[in-house]
Order: sequence, then structure tokens, then C-alpha cells
Amino acid sequence: MRHGSRVGLSMAVMAGVLQATGFAPIGRAQAQGKPGGTIRLAQITPSGAIEPVSVADQGGLLPLQQAGDFLVMDGPDLVLRPMLATSWKPNADGSVWTFTLRSGVKFHDGRTMTADDVVASIDRLADPANGSNALSAFKGVLSKGGTTKVDDLTVRFTLDAPNGNFPYYVSSDNYNAIILPADYKGDFEKTFNGTGPFKMVSYTPKVGASFVRNPDYWAGPALVEKLELSFYADQQPQVLALLGGQIDLIQQVVVQGSQSLFDNPAVKILRLKSNAHRQIHMKNTGPFADKRVRQAMALTLDRPAIVKGLFRGMADLGNDSPFAPVFPSTDTSVPQRVKDIPKAKELMAAAGMSSGFEVTLTTMQLQELPAIASLIRNAAAEIGVKVTLKLEDVGAYYGDAVPGKSDWLDSQFGITDYGHRGTPNVFLAAPLLSTGTWNSAEFKNPEYDKLVASYIAALDPAAQKAQAGAIQKLLLDETPVIFPYFYDYMTATSATLQGVEGTAMGQMFLHKAGFA
Repeated sequence: MRHGSRVGLSMAVMAGVLQATGFAPIGRAQAQGKPGGTIRLAQITPSGAIEPVSVADQGGLLPLQQAGDFLVMDGPDLVLRPMLATSWKPNADGSVWTFTLRSGVKFHDGRTMTADDVVASIDRLADPANGSNALSAFKGVLSKGGTTKVDDLTVRFTLDAPNGNFPYYVSSDNYNAIILPADYKGDFEKTFNGTGPFKMVSYTPKVGASFVRNPDYWAGPALVEKLELSFYADQQPQVLALLGGQIDLIQQVVVQGSQSLFDNPAVKILRLKSNAHRQIHMKNTGPFADKRVRQAMALTLDRPAIVKGLFRGMADLGNDSPFAPVFPSTDTSVPQRVKDIPKAKELMAAAGMSSGFEVTLTTMQLQELPAIASLIRNAAAEIGVKVTLKLEDVGAYYGDAVPGKSDWLDSQFGITDYGHRGTPNVFLAAPLLSTGTWNSAEFKNPEYDKLVASYIAALDPAAQKAQAGAIQKLLLDETPVIFPYFYDYMTATSATLQGVEGTAMGQMFLHKAGFA
């Protein structure tokens, strides 16, 4: 199913297969609950403006997605579903993809969406001059000018290089890629003018937003009349608000700080296996210039204990590459890295670091990040490395998300939150390619770059898996980034709220949600 959706198998065929297995394309899901009412949703405070081109965090993507739609939706099963595009197909080598658009779709201001709007929206994201966060996905994949109109309902993407997974790049995986009017002026917060199921009524930065259902939505009006989003600085007040009946839905909960929600009959926990993770980067300079030091740091972590202690077992072990167990291309024969202090000390001695060194670990006050930072500090002490913690709010950590203006990208040693994706492509490229836009480790390896290019170009899943093992082994050897775990994505709702369809990226599709 996943392969068929990716390469453009007939949507009529795919719809039949999906329905037979309990899934359905968006807009065809069975209605849940009673019409009417208001869903009160709690989420983390966005780190910056709700601006489609620049949004770079989970707090910003949720309000963006309520008002806007993507060409394609990547569901919780990693199978693509139609949204604003009804079908897509590649040429022979996957270097050109053609998408057919849904007819009759209207923006909130009443104008009809056409190919001109799609071309302008994607070109805007692919233009380096705009400071687009989506360049993390599009760089080396799709350049400005590569998106062209065939006719009013057909768009062609001519890629920089063959790419077997391209539909995921214009899906909900690429959370910046909602379709906007061609004449969009960069003022999204004024109107939230998209094609989505909810229309913005009011928005107050750092506080929240109010929406009403869009009566002209292409998949029919939403069940509920209103949607209220409230922004919170951390998780504990959200938990108390749900237990106290002030809200109906928490975008994301983690075990740390939300134990009172588990096994509570008044609460439902929606759990998705995911490849969401934390990346611990070590800038390949100074004490981390020698890969033996980086390997030693990775060998200090007791990953099974971390998964048990921080996630009550609701996570998969990471093996220091982006290839999570949920990806079909992951080579599971590659041995798992385990804690080995004697070996770590041996590597430190070989690198001339027997006496250790001092380093600052920078990360965010977000979910379990302070806890994992403390565990890393304690583990590093076993091999003589003294770690000082620097914990910041989300906005300070990400900064402008460009080198020289971001603690995320400038810190020598840091921990960053990476959301779920339908394929590992962005994880392989943005933080690890020599030219990657999120390369906080400043990792540059020509052999790695070639392997990733071959992986990305492959149209067939078997060909991708053949490259995956080589990439995994190279990253285990070089260890520019530690991937300690891939955590399950969990959303909490009141027991009466039904029909919520979330993604492990943090999006909440509420078109068919309602109350019992």
C-alpha cells in the first residue's frame, strides 16, 4: 500500500485497498460523534510567527494546518492519501512528477484554487531568498522554477535529481507546504487564508487562536462548529487543564510529567509508532574532531534503561542513524550499539583524551529534553567528560534557524527535537549532508553524500534497503550525531472526544472529530 501510494497507483484502487484494511483517504473517513460543539485544544506555544514559509517547530505547525491543506496527506501508517491533489505519477527515473489537482477547491476568501496557486506556493518555499524552512527538504531536491503549470488542474515538478519518495516532500510531512493564494504577501497571521476545514476568527501571539468551521470545505463542513487553541509554555498546565475539564485535547504528551493521564478512565491516549526522535549533535571540531571521542560518548548511554525510564518502554532503541524500525528500508541486521564503558575509555585514551575535557550541552526546556540532558551529563562523567547544561526556551534555542543566529546550529554539543516523517530522506539530508541546511554537527563526508544520493534516487523499496545498510554502518563509525531513541507519539483527549486523526508529526486532523 505504501509503495503503491508513493509511485502513483490508481487512487481508486488504493482507496479500495485502504478501506478494506480499515483506512480511508481524508474526506471519506466515517463521521464520529455528534455535530456541533467546540473542541478546546492545548498545545505548546509556537516559538515564532505563524508564517507558512518560516515555521520551524511543532507549536507553529498545528495552527497552520487547521487553516491550510497540503497536496498530499501522509497518514499514521505512512501511506499517502489525496488532499488537494487527487493523483500523482513519476516519469521512468523519478526525476519528473506530475500531480493532478482537485477541482472546485476554494480559499477562505472565496477564490478558487488552481495550478497557479500551487506553483507559487511551492516556488516560494524552494526560493533560498525567502529564508524558507522547507529548504531543509527541498535543497538539492527541487529548485525555484522547477514547479510548472501544465493546465489549471495539473502541475509538473522537475527535480534536481531523481527522487523515488518525492510525493512525501509535498505532503503533510513538509509542514510548511500548505497551499496559499498565488498573490500571498507574507501576512498569514492577519487572515490565515488557506483551503483548510477551519477559518480563523482571532489570533493572539503567545496566547491562542479561535476558528470556526469552513462551510465551503471541499470535503464537507467539519462536525464541530468551533475550534479553540490555547498555547502553553510546558506540559504540566495542559495535563491539569485536561483533568479539570478546561480542554478536550492535548496535542502531545510524554510520560515525564503526564503520568496521571495514563490508565485514567476519563482520558484516552492515542498512541502512534513513529520515527520522532532527539538528535544529539557533536560539532566535528575541538574535542569532537576525532571520531573516537564521538564513538566514546555514544558508548556511555544505556539506551534500554533510557527507554524504560523516560518512556515506560513506549519507544524504540536508536542506533545512531535516522533509520528507525518503522521505516521499511531500515537494515535490521546492523548490530545495535550498546553501553560499553571500558571500550569508551579505550577510545578516549587512543584519541589522547584520557583526562577528559569540559563541554557545554545546549538544549531546550521541552518535554523530556532536560531529563535526557541530565542523563547524558552523568553518563559522560564515567569517561572523564565534564558536561555543563545550558537549558533554554524553544525560541532562544532555535533562534533564526540559520548558522550564526541559532544556538541549535551554532552549539558545539546540543540536543534537538526532530518530528516524524514518512521517509528518512529529510533526516538523511538536512542534518547530515555536507550541504545540509541543518548540519549542526558540521559533518562533511563525500562517501556519505554519495550513498544518500543513491538511496534517495531509488524508486524501488528493495533498492533503497540495499543502500540503507551501508549508510547505517558509516554513521555508526563516524558518529556525528547520536540517535538514542525513537519515541511513540502520544496525544491525550477527553473520553468523549472521538474521530481525532493525528500524525506523529504533531498535526491534528479534526475534520471528522466530534463528541459522543
